[in-house]
Amino acid sequence: MSTQRVFVARLAGCAVFDPAGDRLGRVRDVVVVYRKSDPPRVVGLVVEIPGRRHVFVSIGRVTSIATGQVITTGLINVRRFQPRGGEVRVLAELLGRRVRLIDGSGEAVIEDAAIERNRLGEWAIGQLFLRRPKTSASPFAKGPTTFANWSDVREGQAPGESQSVEQLVASYSELLPADLANTLLDLPDARLMEVAGELPDDRLADALEEMPEDDQAHILEQLGDERAADILDAMEPDDAADLLAQLPEGRSEQLLELMEPDEADDVRALLAYGPDTAGGLMTPEPIVLSADATVAEALALIRRHELHPALAAAIFVTLPPYETPTGRLLGVVHFQRMLRYPPHERLGAIIDDSVEPVHASASAAEVARLLASYNLV
Repeated sequence: MSTQRVFVARLAGCAVFDPAGDRLGRVRDVVVVYRKSDPPRVVGLVVEIPGRRHVFVSIGRVTSIATGQVITTGLINVRRFQPRGGEVRVLAELLGRRVRLIDGSGEAVIEDAAIERNRLGEWAIGQLFLRRPKTSASPFAKGPTTFANWSDVREGQAPGESQSVEQLVASYSELLPADLANTLLDLPDARLMEVAGELPDDRLADALEEMPEDDQAHILEQLGDERAADILDAMEPDDAADLLAQLPEGRSEQLLELMEPDEADDVRALLAYGPDTAGGLMTPEPIVLSADATVAEALALIRRHELHPALAAAIFVTLPPYETPTGRLLGVVHFQRMLRYPPHERLGAIIDDSVEPVHASASAAEVARLLASYNLV
C-alpha cells in the first residue's frame, strides 16, 4: 500500500478500481472503530457500486489509497452495507463533532480527518482539520482553523453520537442528486428528517426526484405543510405530479393550494393524465418560438443556466399562441441543427416537420418506441 496521507472529505466520490483498471464504484465513506488509547483504526470503505448499492470493502482488500482513486484486489461482497456495533462512519458521523484540545486552548469542530498507514500496515486516523469558534460578531465570519493529532484532542461527544446536522449537510454539498438521494436513504429515519430540514429547498427537491415514489411520499409527509409546498414548487412539474399522485386526494389538493399558483397550475394539468402516459410525462414548460424567430434568439434561450439540458435539446415551432397550450405545432428544431446555420436564419426555414406528435393518452412504451425510431434518444 502507498503511505500517502489522505483526507477523507477529499476521498469521498473517488473512483474505485480493480487491478485491471476497471472501475468498480465510488467511495462514499470510511469506516473506523475506536480504540482505548490509539487513534481510531480504519476497517474499510463504503463503496457505491452500479445499481446505487452501498457495499462494504474491507481495508484488507485495498491495495492503494490516494486522492483521486482507490485500487482494490477486485473482490467485493455485494451485500448491502450495514454498520456493525462500534463502527463509526467518518463522513456521516465523525465530521462535525465538537472536541476539546487537551492543551487547554478551548474547543473546536472536526471539519476533516486524514487517514494514514502506520509502520504495522494499519490505516488509522492521523491528523484532524479543526475549526475553532469564531471571534467576530459578523454572521458571515468563520472561526480560525488548525491541525491537530488525534492524541491532542478529547471528544465532547461519545463515539457513535451524531455529528451536527449542519456539518453533515456541508459534507453532502458536492454530491450529485442521485448520490445525495442514496446517501439520505441510508440514514436512520430520524436523522434523515433532520438533514432534510437543513437542506436547501432546491437540493432536497433534486434528491427527491431521484428516489423511489414510496420514499418520496414518506419524506414529504413528514415535512410541514409550508415546507412541503416549497419543495414541490422546486421540483420538476412532472415529478411533483407523480409524487402528489401517491398521496390521498385531499392531502394533494391541500398542498396544491399552498404552492405558487403558476407551479400549481402546471402540476394540476399533468395530474389530469395517467402517470405512465405521454401527458403525464410531458413538461408544461417547453421552449416555444414562432417560425419568424431567428437562430440567435433560440440559442440565447437554451443558453440559460437554469434550463434543464433535456429541455434545451429542441425548440418547438408553433403558430400563436406561444404559451402552453400553444397553437398548431409546425415542427421542431434541434439545437445541433441550429449550430450549422448563421445567427440570422429563421427557424421556419430549418424546422424538422417529419416528427409525428403523439396523443397525450399514448402509453410510455409507445413514446419510448417513437423516440427510438426517430433517433431522439
